[in-house]
Amino acid sequence: MKMRFFATVLAGLAVIFPQIVSAQAAADDWSYSVMPYLWLPTVNATLNFNDKSVETKPDSYLDNLDFAGMLAGAARKGRWVIGSDLMYMHFSDSQSKVRAGGRLDTGGDIDLKALVWGVAGGYSLILEPKANLDVLAGFRYLGLNTEVNTNIIFSRSAEKDVNIWAGIVGARGRANFGDSKWFANGYVDVGSGSSAFTWQGVAGVGYAFDWGDVILDYRYLYYSQSGRKPIEDMKMGGPALGVNFRF
Repeated sequence: MKMRFFATVLAGLAVIFPQIVSAQAAADDWSYSVMPYLWLPTVNATLNFNDKSVETKPDSYLDNLDFAGMLAGAARKGRWVIGSDLMYMHFSDSQSKVRAGGRLDTGGDIDLKALVWGVAGGYSLILEPKANLDVLAGFRYLGLNTEVNTNIIFSRSAEKDVNIWAGIVGARGRANFGDSKWFANGYVDVGSGSSAFTWQGVAGVGYAFDWGDVILDYRYLYYSQSGRKPIEDMKMGGPALGVNFRF
């Protein structure tokens, strides 16, 4: 009787144990995502060029956006995650306000190229089929090239390169709307470095497919530097549309 009982238990374990191991292995496998996206922000910046301060406020995204390329990606293993976000934007604006040498505001041409690159790793505090919450830490780099030409009687120009490295901490979350394929997502970080303060916020909605997601966000990025540093403040905000491929 005992032999029959143990044989039954062993047979049951022989069936169940491989399934448990397989499920655990699947949970611990690496998974990846890649998301090309387009962010169309307005730019409001006050930049210091020795005796010049510049304010550029584009009235239209596409009128002032010469080129933009954005790509985000992430890798996950269990509850651990690492991701990167790369953005390049080139703006030009011929209707900017320029204050030069204490004189009144004059018209000016602004040419602004910005490279923003961030890397962050973290841990999932919540990891469920319908919701997740990650805490993150990493860095963000801002490379900015700005050329200013003032339209005054004695035309003057200036060019400045800025490189800012900042450590960041943040959180990212996602939650489904009930049992539907629609979901809400959000991201926020804050950081400092290179005599600068920065923060970023993202909020939006998306729709899940078998192969990935389509996501519509509003993204806001802020930088400021103390003293007479090149960037007095810079605000970039606008909608972003991305297609996220999972594999």
